[in-house]
Amino acid sequence: MSYLRPALVMLILLTLLTGIAYPLLTTGLAQLLFSQQANGSLLYHGDKLAGSALIGQNFTQPRYFWGRPSATADSAYNAEASGGSNLAASNPALDNAFAERAALLRQANPTMRGPIPVDLLTASGSGLDPQISVAAAQYQLARVAAARHLPPARVARLIAEHSERPAPGFLGTTTVNVLQLNMALDAL
Repeated sequence: MSYLRPALVMLILLTLLTGIAYPLLTTGLAQLLFSQQANGSLLYHGDKLAGSALIGQNFTQPRYFWGRPSATADSAYNAEASGGSNLAASNPALDNAFAERAALLRQANPTMRGPIPVDLLTASGSGLDPQISVAAAQYQLARVAAARHLPPARVARLIAEHSERPAPGFLGTTTVNVLQLNMALDAL
């Protein structure tokens, strides 16, 4: 029984330390130093919540840039069903999905010739990516400019202004956050 008392004291001490003090400290520091990120990187249009910069949205109107396809279950960008399709490269369903997406993109962007950027055809591992490549944004530029009656050069400038380079500068590709770009278009 001599070991029971020190074990209970350690249990209580470690519970207080790791179960209460540490979470409160990290949450407090996150709120103090990185408030925007700690609260979900939420974006507002006026006083109305538009979404999070971290989760893609399903834009389908011609006047908006479209994000990557989402492999989430019933509805696009359903965070509760986050994950990939898990279809093998040899699965005919994956080929059919690519063909359907390519046909839709070619129909929506009839002036574009050449290959479709791969990120407009493939879903990410999470199915929730909010960014597309600059090439994917430029592929959609003519459609968006025409639907909004804007000069293509103005829309190209918006794409450039909302392009995000990877942090070290040499790892990854330059991307565009679709929600932020569409919000900037709406603000014009």
